Amino acid sequence: MNATQPSYLHRLCARVIDKSLSFFVSFITGVRPKFEGDIPFSPEKKVYFANHASHGDFMLVWISLPPRWREVVRPVAGADYWLGGRIRRFVIEQVFHALLIARNGSSPQAATAQMSEALQQGSSLIIFPEGTRNTDDDVLLLPFKSGIYHLARENPEAKFVPIWMDNINRVLPKGRLLPVPMICDVNIGGEMQLFPGESKDEFLTRTRDALLSLAPESKRLLPAPAPHREYSQNGSEQ
Repeated sequence: MNATQPSYLHRLCARVIDKSLSFFVSFITGVRPKFEGDIPFSPEKKVYFANHASHGDFMLVWISLPPRWREVVRPVAGADYWLGGRIRRFVIEQVFHALLIARNGSSPQAATAQMSEALQQGSSLIIFPEGTRNTDDDVLLLPFKSGIYHLARENPEAKFVPIWMDNINRVLPKGRLLPVPMICDVNIGGEMQLFPGESKDEFLTRTRDALLSLAPESKRLLPAPAPHREYSQNGSEQ
């Protein structure tokens, strides 16, 4: 047997963990998978982009998708965090089949190439274009970093789908180990693509506005965040 392939026991364990985590997250958040008829697009070659408040965000996106959509979706996650322990590594690699990106010391072009290769193989991705967790209750959504634009530019056929998660920051706030039961909502928007000739700033504004439009109206009345700044591909300000 190929040593690189997971054993039957590993695959069985991964399925059990998947079901258990999905049940647990659904139980404490109230989020259930959408029905296939609720999703007006195919599972393949999608980039789901969502607001970011905790390490558990991708699981909420994951369980909100119908089973057939979950079969091809891969969260994009930081290798430095998820490879920090055997259990963590097993969960992220064998259960969620994540695409692990080296955030420190890796070129932005290499990260974009990794994601592009996954899309070209038919996978879909879960990304968080804010680049870091938003822990400020007075700011609804941080400015987007430019990686989402570079990914769209390199994959003009890929469709981008905004997903807004509400209340997830109260379930697993930064610095807390144990989740707090709280009803959450997951709103999935429509497909988007990079327009021919569309600039980076135009695309970042359009995708960010599409994500904000899915937030509860009461939260959209928060004061506007700081004006959009130029970011390099790895997210640092230019």
